[in-house]
Amino acid sequence: MTTAMGTTPQQPPAPGAVPIADGGPEKVSDELERWLSGDGPKTLDSLIELFGPKSFALLFILLLGVPALPLPTGGVTHVFEVIAVLLAVQLILGSEHIWLPAKWRRLELAGPGRQRFLTGLMKMIRRLERISKPRLRFLFNHRLSNIVFGLLVIGGSLGAFLAPPFTGLDTLPSLGVVLLSLGVLLEDIVVVLAAVLVAVAGVVLEIVLGSAAVGGIKSLF
Repeated sequence: MTTAMGTTPQQPPAPGAVPIADGGPEKVSDELERWLSGDGPKTLDSLIELFGPKSFALLFILLLGVPALPLPTGGVTHVFEVIAVLLAVQLILGSEHIWLPAKWRRLELAGPGRQRFLTGLMKMIRRLERISKPRLRFLFNHRLSNIVFGLLVIGGSLGAFLAPPFTGLDTLPSLGVVLLSLGVLLEDIVVVLAAVLVAVAGVVLEIVLGSAAVGGIKSLF
């Protein structure tokens, strides 16, 4: 296992992992802000080319960040959730290079229409960075942890995808994926566990309210 002190030979970072520099990992918010303020298109393709293996976690944050907002999306974010599932499958399979159809790679992740979302997302990330710290880092940055990461992302994305339109029930599963991805980048098991609890609570809420709605409809006939 690679340590910050460099007492063992350094291993190449696994997909989605954070490479550790001599001075510690760069803040996620600083990396995203540098990308957002830089020249060039703010597309899936440009993010993947810039961040390489870290793109998995960063893409999950940006893709699921929109449905994580406490606003009914009407199903317009389903394409983001489908892309997140496809990326998670590649993460589980151990792919070091992200593959997406050309049309999806040109998908804009930033722009004037998403400025309010990005501002709110950056505030949330910076707030979390202030209270977070690396905990149980040995659980991150290896093959098994990436498989678990990918499976949890699939679960949260499917929970958001299956939420009834205009109900806002996709918020908690999506927020769970965003927090999970931040927890992986920050290598903080406490954030990861909190993310799992949020996602599970969202899925349970969907099931409970969905069952109640179906029962109510049946009672009318």
